[in-house]
Amino acid sequence: MGPWLVTGGAGFIGGNFVLDAVAAGVRVVNLDALTYAGNRDTLAALDANPGHVFVHGDIGDRALVAKLLAEHRPQAIVNFAAESHVDRSIDGPAAFVQTNVVGTLALLEAARDYWRDLDGDAKSSFRFLHVSTDEVYGSLGDTGAFTEETPYAPNSPYSASKAASDHLVRAFHHTYGLPVLTTNCSNNYGPYQFPEKLIPLIIQKALAGEPLPVYGDGRNIRDWLYVTDHCSAIRRVLEAGRVGETYNVGGDAEMQNIVVVSTICALLDQRRPLADGRARESLITYVKDRPGHDRRYAIDANKLKRELGWAPTLDFEQGIAQTVDWYLDNSVWAKRVLDGSYRMQRLGGQ
Repeated sequence: MGPWLVTGGAGFIGGNFVLDAVAAGVRVVNLDALTYAGNRDTLAALDANPGHVFVHGDIGDRALVAKLLAEHRPQAIVNFAAESHVDRSIDGPAAFVQTNVVGTLALLEAARDYWRDLDGDAKSSFRFLHVSTDEVYGSLGDTGAFTEETPYAPNSPYSASKAASDHLVRAFHHTYGLPVLTTNCSNNYGPYQFPEKLIPLIIQKALAGEPLPVYGDGRNIRDWLYVTDHCSAIRRVLEAGRVGETYNVGGDAEMQNIVVVSTICALLDQRRPLADGRARESLITYVKDRPGHDRRYAIDANKLKRELGWAPTLDFEQGIAQTVDWYLDNSVWAKRVLDGSYRMQRLGGQ
């Protein structure tokens, strides 16, 4: 099986995917630009593993990508490479367009040219899998869920850039015949997540006894997906998904943000009580909502379940407990991310 070219494989979801794939015997060529959210520490277990080749570079570097394709002859390209933090996209949308749109286009062109030159089984079995988000669909009311037929209605620069990349992937299939697959997932959580996202941010602040910032009234709803369940869904789509199709991936775990935060507080109070005996829920602080904040996401993953037999293995209670325990057991990883030493620099300025 393999090799696979995985882009963005030092990020949160990509890193977990690479660890799982190599453990399953797949040879992975891992291309990552190592922007702030890309972290070689996540891949430390693979340092001496011949099944993992790490390449520091950008998906927009056409010469580099063409060289990697010619040299390693991958059976699949799995594209995780993306700027993905909504708050950062509000402050600086240009970087998101550059990576998520222009970068994806360059990768698609390289993949098309490589695939055209293949023949026989190598050509018929090749796949380009693009990993996207449920945020391209916009925001839901109190009921309903996103299906693969839901019209796109992105509300942030981040989700708009991901929507554009999804459209390019679709266009390359319909225009050139490139054998593409797209997955749109709900909010992921689990090990190795960069601590600007809600769950690891709250864990770190709650451990330190600091105020816990919650946007708006805390009642924004997300469908939470444990990252290794997402990785297994991607592998299943890669092996059996219908070419040209989109598959939604969700965790069947809709939850208000305030409930997520309160659950983390309770788990940490059990495991690491604060020295002064305070309940961590008392640290919750409501802050001004961000612009364009979607109220509710929910994924209907029935197509993936029905066609490919995938289902999440962890419910939210199991997943969040495992996540809290992972961060408690891996405080060095988290500390190096928080102080910037994993990149040999401090965050927030030189």
